[in-house]
Amino acid sequence: MPQIEDTVNELVKVYGNGGKILACGNGGSAADCEHIVGELLKEFKIKREISSEIKDKLLVNGASDEYIENIYGALPALSLVSPIGFLTAFNNDADSDYVFAQELYALGNKGDALIAISTSGNSVNIVNAAIMAKAKGISVIGLTGESGGNLKEYSDVLINVPSMDTARIQEYHLPVYHTICELLEKHFFESK
Repeated sequence: MPQIEDTVNELVKVYGNGGKILACGNGGSAADCEHIVGELLKEFKIKREISSEIKDKLLVNGASDEYIENIYGALPALSLVSPIGFLTAFNNDADSDYVFAQELYALGNKGDALIAISTSGNSVNIVNAAIMAKAKGISVIGLTGESGGNLKEYSDVLINVPSMDTARIQEYHLPVYHTICELLEKHFFESK
């Protein structure tokens, strides 16, 4: 699937320039955001050493060998579906269609990437997040079903899996993002 390769290339560029990944979705896609971020923030398939510079600084600050052995190399990523205090406060005070756009406005920087997941491609709050991302110079990776919906208009890379059924789309998304996470990990942490 060439879109996976395009996504990995885009995310390698984001990380290479000091950026981070932000992810948003609703329902099962929100759970996928948590899953993706979890794979990026810790070891996934291979050993991820932390830098010797950080190891040395940890030792100077009293960290034990056990401490150092339990910290992994990481790829910066944030799930926008996680901060329940913010989400409930925003949804109480404003229109929930803009909740992820607000988070991107606050947390996203030029050169970051947004993984925007919507099985239909038409979830208003996800499309609004993509619009904010474009305004801030954040690349958009869209994960959708077959049609791509409205999200395709704002996606730098669109991975639209071949189904119109929500459950099947979510099932297809899992191996797609696992492959992306695995390829990113190999790129940044596999011994050359």
